[in-house]
Amino acid sequence: MTAPHDWNRSLREQWEFHWDHQLRPRLEGLTDEEYLWSPVPGAWSLYPRGTSTAPIQAGAGALTIDYAYPAPDPAPFTTIAWRLGHVIVGVLAMRNASHFGAPPTSYDEWEYSETAAGALEQLEAQLGVWLAGVRGLGEDELLAQVGPKEPYPDLAMADLVLHIHRELIHHLAEVALLRDLYAHTVLADRDRPR
Repeated sequence: MTAPHDWNRSLREQWEFHWDHQLRPRLEGLTDEEYLWSPVPGAWSLYPRGTSTAPIQAGAGALTIDYAYPAPDPAPFTTIAWRLGHVIVGVLAMRNASHFGAPPTSYDEWEYSETAAGALEQLEAQLGVWLAGVRGLGEDELLAQVGPKEPYPDLAMADLVLHIHRELIHHLAEVALLRDLYAHTVLADRDRPR
């Protein structure tokens, strides 16, 4: 008799493989300059309180994150700091609060890190809560509807886990691409003989 498939392990491995072998190594050495670097004028980012021109500026600390509702079309370009802020708060922390007993939070209540190292610490902390929560889900819980905490309440928790993992892979791959762009423009210009 074949043992039942461990769907929880498969869901976690979808994310953990990318994190361990592709994404986390690409975040090593992220500098504060890269973190806040804007390759285009008017990019959404994290800005000192009161200095952004975005329609909405959210955050509880010294920095605020830019956004608008509804989002403009086309959406503004976003920096590494913005993308990490979105992943930390909107993708992970708010879901951790809704589904895994973490303290409630929002974009307005979050204290965004002023440093790359601080943002990566926040990211790893939220990832730890997420993975511990997912690891604790049994098969019945994975098949249960996510309920009114989510925009699509009829979907199964397993669908939410897959969605969150896709969001993480997507946005952190964007961060890796921005790091490449920074290396091939800003750093390349500094190293070019004058």
